[in-house]
Amino acid sequence: MTRDDLTRRQFIAAASAGSLAAVTTSDLPAYGNVTRKASKLALLGGDPVRKNKSWPQWPHWDEEVIDSLMKTAKSRIWCRIQSATGTVPTFEKEYAKLMGARFCVLTGSGTQALHTCVEALGIGPGDEVITSPYTDPGTTASILSARALPVLADLDPESYQLDPDDVERRINKNTKAIMPVHMMGQPADMDRIMALAKKHNLKVIEDACQAHLAEHRGRKLGTIGDLGCFSFQSSKTIACGEGGGIIGNDEALMDQCYTVHNHGTSRRGRTEVIGPKYRMNEFEGAVLLGQLSGVKERFARRNENAAYLTYRLKDIPALTPQKLYDGTDSGSFYLYAMSYHEEQFDGIDRATFLKALSAEGVGLSPYIKQGLHREPWIDNILDSKVYKKMYSRKRLREYKDQLACPNCDKVCSEMAMLWASGPLLAGREDMVEVADAIEKVYENRDALRKA
Repeated sequence: MTRDDLTRRQFIAAASAGSLAAVTTSDLPAYGNVTRKASKLALLGGDPVRKNKSWPQWPHWDEEVIDSLMKTAKSRIWCRIQSATGTVPTFEKEYAKLMGARFCVLTGSGTQALHTCVEALGIGPGDEVITSPYTDPGTTASILSARALPVLADLDPESYQLDPDDVERRINKNTKAIMPVHMMGQPADMDRIMALAKKHNLKVIEDACQAHLAEHRGRKLGTIGDLGCFSFQSSKTIACGEGGGIIGNDEALMDQCYTVHNHGTSRRGRTEVIGPKYRMNEFEGAVLLGQLSGVKERFARRNENAAYLTYRLKDIPALTPQKLYDGTDSGSFYLYAMSYHEEQFDGIDRATFLKALSAEGVGLSPYIKQGLHREPWIDNILDSKVYKKMYSRKRLREYKDQLACPNCDKVCSEMAMLWASGPLLAGREDMVEVADAIEKVYENRDALRKA
């Protein structure tokens, strides 16, 4: 596969149209194997489309990563406060530059990055932050750790992102911030979210933990709101095991983030505020620095492969790829996500479809089983002495009564995603096989239903 298979210009044109399916045939030849697709399903005794093949391994490592780790080990500079030129402060500068931000502060995880931002903005007991129910628990944990209230708004069921209309319905006098989650690494509806924030005088903390390098209207995600947070956990498209980062352009606010994450101690060496110890260690910084040289190339390849898959799947009504909003220039494609429509698959349920596809050598996953609005942490906080002291009985009762997120439930029941950090780095023939396998199962749905 070459970069000519899909130029960045072609991808941007497709994404700006709201869906990668806008890529034309001339841009992306299908290369599908009609005979292979029409053959007997592997689940029913036929030959699989993809046999005895593996995906590119993830997380990425090479000699640059090993050399960086060895250099750090030998230096005995293992903690960021030992040197202003260690791996952590160096990667902070490099990552800020890469993302088009003025400043970066690295933490021990994406959850820590989000919590640091909540604290730095002065959000705490009695305050509310509106966010998504369709996300890692770390999103709400960052708000709960500040003893604020995470208010869960429903989704746009086609994009899997926060629905701005439902966000606005949930804003009240105690709302202090919106925390959009750029799910799957693609931009949320930032035009409308920023408009809402301006209208209601709210802060915006971007949970861009899955969205390294993704762009919206020429700006990297994480630089659009007041603060942006990222995760470098092992599965992410830039990884170091655990780890997180905050980026921003407001020097005073970013300085406050540093103080909070450094157990409340400022760069001036004075212990000034309440704060946890969230510093990233130098070995994680070394891993990040060691893989930096190939980050842009891997990002481009994921976008190219995602565009190819979307083009190939455009005529299969049973699967609809994630909707991209107007203004989307590129996505990180941490996950390549689709909605499965059982009614378009002759009533074959999702579990059966996934089993048949797995037999063809392609594994898709439902991803998140249920939204956070259905998890027991809610009863825990509503029954806790702390939250009963901080919030009125009326507000806590309203909170429980307003938890319904039917679109999130729909997304959870329909999701079929390809984990993309490693697989979307594969060659074009691998993407052909993924599309062929899906088409084969779809074309043989009658045989699958009768089996």
